Amino acid sequence: MQPYELTLAAAAEAVAAKDLSPVELTESVLGRLDETEGGLHAYATVTAEAARAAAARAERDVLAGRHRGPLHGIPFALKDNIDTAGVPTAAGSRVWAGRLPAADSTVAARLATAGAVLIGKTHTHEFAYGLITPGTTNARHPGRIAGGSSGGSAVAVAAGSAVFALGTDTAGSIRVPAALNGVVGLKPTYGLVSRHGVAPLSWSLDHVGPITRSTLDAALVLDALAGRDPHDPASIALPRTHGAYGSSTDLRGLRIGIPRNHFFDRVTPDVEEAVRASVDVLTGLGATAVEVEVPLTDYLLPVVWGLMGPEAASAHEHHLRHSPDLFGEDVRVLLEAGSLLPAGDYLRAQRARTVVRQAWRELFGRIDVIAAPTVACTATERGQSEVHWPDGSTETVTDAYVRLTAPANVTGLPALTLPIGLDGAGLPIGLQLIAGELAEPVLLRVGTAYEAARDTSASRTAYRKV
Repeated sequence: MQPYELTLAAAAEAVAAKDLSPVELTESVLGRLDETEGGLHAYATVTAEAARAAAARAERDVLAGRHRGPLHGIPFALKDNIDTAGVPTAAGSRVWAGRLPAADSTVAARLATAGAVLIGKTHTHEFAYGLITPGTTNARHPGRIAGGSSGGSAVAVAAGSAVFALGTDTAGSIRVPAALNGVVGLKPTYGLVSRHGVAPLSWSLDHVGPITRSTLDAALVLDALAGRDPHDPASIALPRTHGAYGSSTDLRGLRIGIPRNHFFDRVTPDVEEAVRASVDVLTGLGATAVEVEVPLTDYLLPVVWGLMGPEAASAHEHHLRHSPDLFGEDVRVLLEAGSLLPAGDYLRAQRARTVVRQAWRELFGRIDVIAAPTVACTATERGQSEVHWPDGSTETVTDAYVRLTAPANVTGLPALTLPIGLDGAGLPIGLQLIAGELAEPVLLRVGTAYEAARDTSASRTAYRKV
């Protein structure tokens, strides 16, 4: 196994034991980037020389006994809508072409404090307003989409050109590309990770979180990111998480909600079969499966669009008014549509979200976690615009992907996706776990138990240049 193939946890252990140098690890990751980037296009900017310098500093610190923790000397990538001082941050848009932030975002600053090594900035759908990431290729199959909007981050982690990465998630943009590329994605509880210095899309739905190769990796990154930030008015605090669930695979006493509605409607057979088989693994570890009726599902997508449309239009009002031609056509149309939504409709969406959140809070009084598909189908073909279902219905690719991830954004609840197998075409399938507010330790416990019981390495992508 090459160093770039290691999980974060394994790399961190080797670095701490001085069995692996941060310089060696970083050179391995940069070499992998050189090998794969021509086919994948995961990166918008590569900071190779700065990464080498940071790795050398980390090596000196570790050898001198100044080890900062599990992220020290670990190469990572940031989505290109997350500010980094002096490094281009364009959010995939001509609107921000050539933009050089003067200061780090809070999450970038916290990772720097932890000693992590920035490899570069990854491609995103323009201003994170899309589920495709057009310029980036799926790490498993060159003819399939990467997913979005954090497509570059997911592909980099899947391919080995980053050990971990950060993405943003407004309606599924961490979990969708993570699932489509066979890696782990965590959308934390709303407000748990600061969004200061992150390009806004929808301030009441936006989240920042990690994309990794294992659940433990996600926990280690979350520990470095989470914490109160006075610069983000939605910010909340949570104690450290990675030690909160232990390494036991015993899930006795855990109640897993299996939805009777919504989450298994219009899902491909391969996806449903894999998810139900993963539930069997969890019940075999002692968990109890409880069938549940998910409340108010007809309101979920209308609430998402009713909030995201006008909030995105407001966030980009200046550029939409003065330089609309700089936006891609798909994003410009969405922004223009959002600007036309009446204030009354926006307020109704806000009220509906309050009702949905209360109903879901009551649901989690009876269960600990929901287990469901992350997305209804695996990665679609590049250029495909619609998904056709056996019942005769048709939906856009975006709606097909966002339908199952959006509930966690509406409710603000933490959600984790992890790879659980491959479909008939060899494309990764994701299991989505949703827990109650600030119940990240529950997600981490279930995810690590599943991974310990079932080898998921076949689902994690190892891109090979052809």
